[in-house]
Amino acid sequence: MSQTLQAVRGMNDILPADAETWEYFEDIVRDWLQSYGYRPIRMPLVEPTPLFKRAIGEVTDIVEKEMYSFEDALNGEHLTLRPEGTASCVRAAIQHNLIPAGGPQRLYYYGPMFRHERPQKGRYRQFHQIGVEALGFAGADTDAELILMCARLWEDLGLEDVALEINSLGSPEERAQHRAALIAHLEQHQDKLDEDGKRRLYTNPLRILDTKNPELQAIVEAAPRLADYLGDESKAHFEAVQVFLKDAGIPYRINHRLVRGLDYYNRTVFEWVTTRLGAQGTICAGGRYDGLFEQLGGKPQPAAGFAIGIERLLLLWQACGGEAERPVPDVYVVSVGEAAQRLGFRAAETLREHGFAVLMHCGGGSFKSQMKKADASEAPVAIVIGEDEAAAGEVGLKPLRVAGAQQRVAIDDLVEAMAALMFPEEEDEEV
Repeated sequence: MSQTLQAVRGMNDILPADAETWEYFEDIVRDWLQSYGYRPIRMPLVEPTPLFKRAIGEVTDIVEKEMYSFEDALNGEHLTLRPEGTASCVRAAIQHNLIPAGGPQRLYYYGPMFRHERPQKGRYRQFHQIGVEALGFAGADTDAELILMCARLWEDLGLEDVALEINSLGSPEERAQHRAALIAHLEQHQDKLDEDGKRRLYTNPLRILDTKNPELQAIVEAAPRLADYLGDESKAHFEAVQVFLKDAGIPYRINHRLVRGLDYYNRTVFEWVTTRLGAQGTICAGGRYDGLFEQLGGKPQPAAGFAIGIERLLLLWQACGGEAERPVPDVYVVSVGEAAQRLGFRAAETLREHGFAVLMHCGGGSFKSQMKKADASEAPVAIVIGEDEAAAGEVGLKPLRVAGAQQRVAIDDLVEAMAALMFPEEEDEEV
């Protein structure tokens, strides 16, 4: 007997009850994004590997250890399952000339991303993100609006224990000056660095500041701060962001060790974090990436954005009491006998044409067993059809969760009778 096949570890099925929650949540998110003027864009799951090496940085954990990359057997092209969405979105904007042709763009996307990480609660190898990108916008007002958007979503979802951390990474030149000072500081403690720290010392020393190793905390705390190397323009930009946040009443903490794991960021970076999800406390992260267009071969364009991890956000939403509304049909159709079933199909389609959600019983069974399923469906009304009703071209309307008496109506009068049962207040207003 052949072995039963399982899903790939860290790539999970989303079963119907959970998928309904996802769809409910996605409807909320879509309305929220549209209320800020963002439009959808959809990019491929597979991209050329050089796109991510160039955008994210070859010495980042994502590129070095986490990407699902492979060589196309047909043409030898090096391809990668996308580990994040910003690089793909910018690639699409460059390829299709979106900004020069249509001006600055507010875009969003959501879907699966792929990273080879150790699976744990809220963190998987196939995970899902909502990405929001403001392309062609240079001002601190855009950075602030992105942060305010997140605050609005948290409020809409009723989230608790969510805190904002911000920082400025300055310009590439300012980061280069800080990088040299940081390397000089870390070299003095090279013997105390862990393996990751030694590996990153000359390739990506800024990431050492984000270490979770408790033995390195004193060294990191004493390291030169990037804030001390910011020029007047970077300081003014960061201060302007803070003014907008204060005006909006959004509390925040400046975290000088917040550096983000992707090389393309500059100036404002931010994270929304929670204490309710254990070690996986970041539910949203983003910032400004003004150099990425040029980095990917396009004309220079300012840009900023953020990404939300859907799995983690749903965990937090449910921990705060969030619950999706279970979809319930308006009508459950019960029929016994061939003629009754044929009339039941006709009745169901007639109601659907007029906007009613109808669940048609299939598979046969007695009236009693079918009525049990009708009740379990939570439909407010059952249509009951037997041989007598079928012969007369009528259906029985049985209220299950609405007021009213059971009645028989001609098939041609079904829609009007259903409307009277479901929306009696409208009937009263007409009278």
